[in-house]
Amino acid sequence: MKKLILALVLVLGLQQIGLAQKTLKVWIVRHAEKDTSDPKDKDPDLSDAGAQRAEDLKKELKSQRLDSIFSTDYKRTKLTGFPLADITGISIQTYDPAKSAQLVKSLKANAAGKKILIVGHSNTVLELIEAFGAKRPVPSIADDEYDYLFSLTVKGDKVEVKMDKYGAKSKQE
Repeated sequence: MKKLILALVLVLGLQQIGLAQKTLKVWIVRHAEKDTSDPKDKDPDLSDAGAQRAEDLKKELKSQRLDSIFSTDYKRTKLTGFPLADITGISIQTYDPAKSAQLVKSLKANAAGKKILIVGHSNTVLELIEAFGAKRPVPSIADDEYDYLFSLTVKGDKVEVKMDKYGAKSKQE
């Protein structure tokens, strides 16, 4: 009986070590270009350029076989992730950008081995990267920069960040 219990403890321990060794892959983007035709609209849809960028994001990540998509509770962030969610059958989960650290903590604890997209805002994307334990790859994201695609590889406490661009070039000054 002692040998059976010891074997069970050993198997469970090895499973936990295996989970800890699995890599979490996260892509973080800012929402695509929003419709600015009504300056009073605090929750605008995407502009035509933004809708195209959302399609470009779909093309960029569709082969990755994502497990989850997270978005803030704004139309522009949800619509950025929607084309990808639509072709993969994944429901977009919302998160509170003021509680990004909680989202990251939960993902690091529960999503080992998963592939995840997070859609945020110019003032939250870099904070998300820092919450994962990495350094900002750029000092800031300007109001007219929409084409960054940050890729994070998280394994235990180690985080690797790669910065790419996707879609049409943003209208940076």
